[in-house]
Amino acid sequence: MGEHGYEATTLADIADRAGSARGLVSYYFPGKRQLLQSAVHRLMHLTLQEALDREPRTEDGDELLARAVDAILGLARDRPVLMRTHMAGILQADGFVQCPEQQRLAFLLRDAMVRYGSPDVETDYPMLRALLMGAVFALLIPGAPMPFERLRAELFQRYGLDWKLGVPPGEKPPDGTF
Repeated sequence: MGEHGYEATTLADIADRAGSARGLVSYYFPGKRQLLQSAVHRLMHLTLQEALDREPRTEDGDELLARAVDAILGLARDRPVLMRTHMAGILQADGFVQCPEQQRLAFLLRDAMVRYGSPDVETDYPMLRALLMGAVFALLIPGAPMPFERLRAELFQRYGLDWKLGVPPGEKPPDGTF
């Protein structure tokens, strides 16, 4: 789907690429949309886990939150077709799919907020999720995307994170953001 788009990809294409029988794919996923949501959530939580665990390992809450922001925004920057399709799917009638892959992603983001030192995780985690979704959407708008660096700077400023944490895209934030 990341290569050809949602409409042009069939469950048979997906099964072939996965080296699996189409019937097996259909057994676990009632439709293409559920499969896409689950697959993207898996990609997101694996990417996030890798970012949180990369060397040098740390327990610093600011660094972990910075890595989380960079991981999610980085996926939108690096895999725009896939992430645009994912975001469009969330807005469909069946909406947000809370599969095991999404629950793992939620756990990792929530844990990043805990380790960051949030005084109210039950409020702060959904806000982080909403801000990340908004930033991803802003990166992906065809014809009017916002710059990655500007969105990263906004999120870092909101959470009081130093620009040099995570994986900074440059030596300093864009002019006028800090």
